Amino acid sequence: MNLLTAAMCGLFALLLALAGVSRAGAWLIERRYPPVGDFAEVEGTKVHHVYVPAESAADLPPLVFIHGASGNLLDQMVPVRPLLEGRAEMLFLDRPGHGWSQRGAGNGDPVAQAHTIAALMDQYDMQKAVIVGHSFGGSVAAAFAVEHPEKTAGLVFLSAATHPWPGGATSWYYKLSSLPVLGRLFVETLAWPGGTLQMGAASACVFAPNRMPESYLADAAIPLVLRASAFRWNATDVAGLYDHVAVYSKRYGEIAAPTIVISGNRDTVVYEEIHSVGLARDIPGADMIWVDNLGHKPDWVAPDLVVAAIEKVSGKPVDLQAAVKKVEARIADDAYGPACPDEKPELSAAG
Repeated sequence: MNLLTAAMCGLFALLLALAGVSRAGAWLIERRYPPVGDFAEVEGTKVHHVYVPAESAADLPPLVFIHGASGNLLDQMVPVRPLLEGRAEMLFLDRPGHGWSQRGAGNGDPVAQAHTIAALMDQYDMQKAVIVGHSFGGSVAAAFAVEHPEKTAGLVFLSAATHPWPGGATSWYYKLSSLPVLGRLFVETLAWPGGTLQMGAASACVFAPNRMPESYLADAAIPLVLRASAFRWNATDVAGLYDHVAVYSKRYGEIAAPTIVISGNRDTVVYEEIHSVGLARDIPGADMIWVDNLGHKPDWVAPDLVVAAIEKVSGKPVDLQAAVKKVEARIADDAYGPACPDEKPELSAAG
């Protein structure tokens, strides 16, 4: 056996070992974070979701929550649902290919995912809802409002990613993971061990400059994204986002629903001065809400403000600026994650 053959055999053995370790890691993740909701078949795709029926004392319209990249339905349900319990009919879902939802056919862009969400709403006879979208979920929420205006009672955007940004860059592992052959090899061998090592620091940067709750990764079941299929579909979504928003953002002027755009001025994941400002500019009548010293996670850091925005687009007399000042006073001294760069490539981690 010559040196080249030995090296190739060694590499093959290493890849097999990494694949085995990754499969075992995925098995452990799935048992640690089992499904928390129900499954509905939507046009051939099983969608994992949590449906909360309206109670007799409900004072808000139905609500639909759309999570961002690297996440699942728990990322919004854990911090926001307790504040809204009993006040509204609610639908939390894993976007196709994320969490416990199957990818299915035809769910490869925000428009298709918006159609899937609309079809899921139909199964619960949800005629019209306020749509709340975080980060990548903001692009799905915007597509939903354009494609299904009759189902859109209002929009709340949280640190949304909705417009083309300079260069269209994303983190290298998203581009690699979405490739046909090399991408499959990467997610089957390196995504789990590499992601496990980096997840804590990367998630802290998503929260920065605000503190990430110690139990966040477990409470929101973020490790689910490290399974090979979920990692690949997440990467495919993010890698294709620029091309989608470069074209589709031109249609935001068609949106007529009441809209509130919430953004922190210290977001290190998306360019808030492009996306949030763009939404406020392009959607007629949209209200722009800036929060000083807030990062990319208003759903966790300022859930009270999210609820106030939902109330406002629902027609209630809410003083949003008072709610903003309350949040700003609470986070004024936050200075966590100092090593995080000020502007990362879009959606560089959970978001």
